[in-house]
Amino acid sequence: MAEAIAEEVGATVLDTPGPVPAGTEILFLGSGVYGGKPGDALREFVERGSFSGMKVALFATSGGARGAEMMMEKIADDLRKKGATVLGTYHCRGKFLFTNRGHPDGEDLGRAKAFAREMVNAT
Repeated sequence: MAEAIAEEVGATVLDTPGPVPAGTEILFLGSGVYGGKPGDALREFVERGSFSGMKVALFATSGGARGAEMMMEKIADDLRKKGATVLGTYHCRGKFLFTNRGHPDGEDLGRAKAFAREMVNAT
């Protein structure tokens, strides 16, 4: 999903351990959802980062929609407390054990690209 979003907006996909590159206009942050929580890398990135004045868009894949919504609400709240403006969120089904096989699929990725365009146009 990250690659589809990056392709749509002409960005580069990076892992979260490093600092946000200078000049970033919109930071797209994403993760799978594990037991209603983001992956460790995203959680740690948000915990240690400074997001004052940044515009952020969140995306996730999850075996269940409610888990993704809860995770993104929590991350969005954490980012706002650190000074970020959260532009929006998007989630789609992700493969979980034997469920949701084949996801994210082309339709999911198309929606992710539409989400990316919407976030860019919101600024």
